[in-house]
Amino acid sequence: MILAFIIVNNFGRARHMKFYTHVPAQQQQSIVKELFNVMNARSETACNFINANSYFGPGARVVYRQYATLFFAFVIDGSESELGILDLIQVLVEVLDRHFRNVCELDLIFNSDQVHWVVDEMIVGGLVVETNMHDILDAIEQQSKFARQQTELGQAALAAQAKIEQFAGSLPRS
Repeated sequence: MILAFIIVNNFGRARHMKFYTHVPAQQQQSIVKELFNVMNARSETACNFINANSYFGPGARVVYRQYATLFFAFVIDGSESELGILDLIQVLVEVLDRHFRNVCELDLIFNSDQVHWVVDEMIVGGLVVETNMHDILDAIEQQSKFARQQTELGQAALAAQAKIEQFAGSLPRS
């Protein structure tokens, strides 16, 4: 099972966090800080697996990969495959790259809702439910269309309300 998913930049600032087990907010921050310090101190040729027993109990491991200035890290228990999670990270990065057309850190900051959509399409309750890039991208496109329609409907409703108020204000009062 996936216990947590974290994206952190090379300055230690979390750009995305999702914990699939209860972890108090204060402890989440210390986990991110400690994981960043360990990942950042490791050489590029070092193994991408780290023990995470101190926060998540025996058998917990961190599987991470660095892309440019971002670390993508999953905390997993003993039932997950480290190599499977490395593949999951690759799929996630490729989906984000295609969705944002060459993703960068700013995309993750200013479109955090869409990043949540992508992650939630792939992982539910700590279990991987989808890894097919095309299916994920299709679902995200449908979600984006729905969000645009809701925004357009909201704007149309506000415009209609303003017209009604304008019309009502022009009527003579008795």
